[in-house]
Amino acid sequence: MDPVLVAAGGSVLALLIVACAAVFVVRSALQGAESRHRAHILEAVAEVLRAMRGKR
Repeated sequence: MDPVLVAAGGSVLALLIVACAAVFVVRSALQGAESRHRAHILEAVAEVLRAMRGKR
């Protein structure tokens, strides 16, 4: 198998895993939260994702 295809497939798989993990974290955080706290939770999750991407 071509090493470039393996690297591309691994990158796509890693991105999919991170995206699924982010969705599960948000869903579990919002599940028991009151409506007035949801915006703060989503802002915090967005801040973490920005930090992971190196934008902050």
